[in-house]
Amino acid sequence: MSHDKNHSSLKQHAACPGNHPENDSQYTGLTVNAGVSQPPQVNPYLKTRPKRKPLPSVSELVEGIIKGDMTMLARAVTLVESVNPSHYALAQEVIEKCLPHSGNSRRIGITGVPGAGKSTSIDVFGLHVLQDPEARLAVLAIDPSSERTKGSILGDKTRMEKLSVHPKAFIRPSPSAGSLGGVARKTRETIVLCEAAGFNNIFVETVGVGQSETAVHSMVDFFLLIQLAGTGDELQGIKRGIMEMADGIVINKADGDNKDRALLAKAQFANALHLFPPTASGWKPEVLTYSGYYGIDIDKVWDMIDRYFKFVHDNGYFIERRTQQARYWMYETIDEQLRSHFYQNPRVEAELAINENMVLQNRLSSFIAARRVLDLYFNK
Repeated sequence: MSHDKNHSSLKQHAACPGNHPENDSQYTGLTVNAGVSQPPQVNPYLKTRPKRKPLPSVSELVEGIIKGDMTMLARAVTLVESVNPSHYALAQEVIEKCLPHSGNSRRIGITGVPGAGKSTSIDVFGLHVLQDPEARLAVLAIDPSSERTKGSILGDKTRMEKLSVHPKAFIRPSPSAGSLGGVARKTRETIVLCEAAGFNNIFVETVGVGQSETAVHSMVDFFLLIQLAGTGDELQGIKRGIMEMADGIVINKADGDNKDRALLAKAQFANALHLFPPTASGWKPEVLTYSGYYGIDIDKVWDMIDRYFKFVHDNGYFIERRTQQARYWMYETIDEQLRSHFYQNPRVEAELAINENMVLQNRLSSFIAARRVLDLYFNK
């Protein structure tokens, strides 16, 4: 009965707001645990979040790059890729001051059909280059699909497993958006920054076979084409124009059962190269086989590249080509700036919309519409 009495007393106390039955003398010895305190609704760590660092000055960026500071190099490259006009102006100042410290590298373009093993090959080629204690390597990329997909080649960085963690390597994907011309120009400017930072080997990679090969060819000293064997008619797998640009053709995956097919493809490519006109450098492109995955004959590929550089240095073509490229990029930049200035003009935008509608309605020919817009732009 005493238990029932205590129970009913507890219920009476609980029924009254503000009563605490556990404090009653008859419950002496009862232990009540403290409740769990409610967390604040606002994150207490929000205030301690570090503020964004201000942009370094031009002199700080240049000094850091020349000292080989990877953080400053990365920040400068980000400015080059930025679409913010103030960032672009800052980047141009940095590039101008870095220019006297650039040019002391081997620029090598690497391309090939999708699935040819470019990333794996770059990984092993890079490790081979970095065996030299004085060597430093920057891997840049040009993504021809960026204009359509707004995507980046960042996935390739994950496939360069060893190179991406190497202390003497710097891997930079292409900008994630923009026209091929813009992406290529930014890659060309990034090369200058990397050279000023002390990188004496630059690899410029393309995603696949397309227009980007011409852009890469206009900024490198040696153009390497990676091919595969056993994929049908070997010579149909690549555009003739790209084969004509190549200074060396290497056939990947020449291992195991595929080795004989690779040797056959080597003979086919070598025969095809005989039909092409002589190169401007006087160098006769070579065809080699190797295996990027198993690291077979990597040294032979690099020996060919060493021979090429000795050849073009000896006959003076190296300096001539660098001069041609500098002129090419001056005119490319002028073209790009003119195009940008034209399309960003508010009057031109309005006139374009009007004339486009008239063309679509068959009220005006494309040529007359274009002339009207251009006349407006040139104030005729």
